[in-house]
Amino acid sequence: MMLGYSLLVLSISGIVLSQSIIKTLPGFDGDLPFHLETGYVGVAHKEEVQMFYLFLESERSPKDDPLILWLIGGPGCSALSAFLYQTGPLSFNYANISGNKPTLMLNPYSWTKVANMIYLDSPVGTGFSYSTSFEGYRTGDRSSAAQLYEFLRKWLVAHPKFLSNPLYVGGDSYAGIVAPVVVHEISNGNDKGNKPQMNLKGFVLGNPVTHLDIDLNSRIPYAHQKGIIPDNLYKATKENCKGEYRHPDRRNEMCINNLQAVNETFEKLYMYNIVEPKCTWDLSALLGENDLLEIMRKIDVYTASQNSVEWCRDFMLVYVHFWANDKSVQDALHVREGTIEEWIRCNSSLVRYEFDVPTTLEYQRSFTKRSYRALIFSGDHDLAIPYVGTHQWIESLKLKTTSDWKPWFVEDQFAGNVITYSKKKYNLTYATVQEGGHAATEIRPKECFAMIDRWLAYNSL
Repeated sequence: MMLGYSLLVLSISGIVLSQSIIKTLPGFDGDLPFHLETGYVGVAHKEEVQMFYLFLESERSPKDDPLILWLIGGPGCSALSAFLYQTGPLSFNYANISGNKPTLMLNPYSWTKVANMIYLDSPVGTGFSYSTSFEGYRTGDRSSAAQLYEFLRKWLVAHPKFLSNPLYVGGDSYAGIVAPVVVHEISNGNDKGNKPQMNLKGFVLGNPVTHLDIDLNSRIPYAHQKGIIPDNLYKATKENCKGEYRHPDRRNEMCINNLQAVNETFEKLYMYNIVEPKCTWDLSALLGENDLLEIMRKIDVYTASQNSVEWCRDFMLVYVHFWANDKSVQDALHVREGTIEEWIRCNSSLVRYEFDVPTTLEYQRSFTKRSYRALIFSGDHDLAIPYVGTHQWIESLKLKTTSDWKPWFVEDQFAGNVITYSKKKYNLTYATVQEGGHAATEIRPKECFAMIDRWLAYNSL
């Protein structure tokens, strides 16, 4: 079988990088109608950490359009999640399987239509990224951010034509912790005169984890606002717990009883999208089977709609499990053989990962002193990291409101609400995405594409 890539090995200033230009991918009919590159960049001590990336040039104007480094949450979720489910140029064709293998189709709302995109498997142990030593797998918020900064420096040295492009660091969910630290690293590096200098313009965060006390405490007022918990229970919980729901006084029996009643309701919900059914299947047991067609028959994914009692969003993850673990796919992506035992979409067993950045609020405050742009967005059906908590910490930055809450539209349809802030040369746009869940870019791709397209062009939403 002829693999659809060409391989380059570059040695630049002592840096060795492998790059593969991918022409075809299993499951997609014909040549890829976009420029896709995959590769590894070595970082950390003796480059023992090998970070796997996918890079896609903008389909519009690679030399002019912004460069976005996109990070996935978890920590430990693979870049393929964004590449195939959210903002990348391909998505699975759920109605078609070829020879017991998933098939791919073009995503009309890919962010690559307006930006150059780097999707990165980070931290090490995520996706196809690996370490040549056991010690290399020991990482955390700060160390992985430092490795991401090193990755960017080396990647830009190897791709000098993108040095002048506007650079944005972005990500969703737990990337709300790591991405701001990366922005901080780049800012400090530029201040110190580190080479190469990066044309950093700002950052983009979706449903970001920022300060867990604020994020998680906001679940109860959000649930009340959405009518999930009744007025009397909300008022009693608020009064008895004094607004502290994450770290309640365990001696306060009335508060604890109220929280238990709230949790009984929450346990019935799909936290990442309150209007979708909670999955009752054991997905890990399903993935233990080797026959994709048989799994699809069990979950009735061909005929089930989102209104079906059989359907839940996690079923869609079956496809990427089979695709990414296929030997022909790994060969096509030029994954180094023998470096991982099995591709896992979200690796929950990262070796001793240190959650050493409890909040990024101080980073966010420091950015307001720079001439950066920020786009923060939240799917308004997310109970995991509710938009009311995100709005609360944004308000704590004490910025000037330049345009108060107003609706924004896509093709004359209501798409959410937006508010904008500023402080001297700093600008922040906060948008909600109507009916978007925790992964708003997956659930509302058209709206999120319109949002990023307008924002990158310095237009109002």
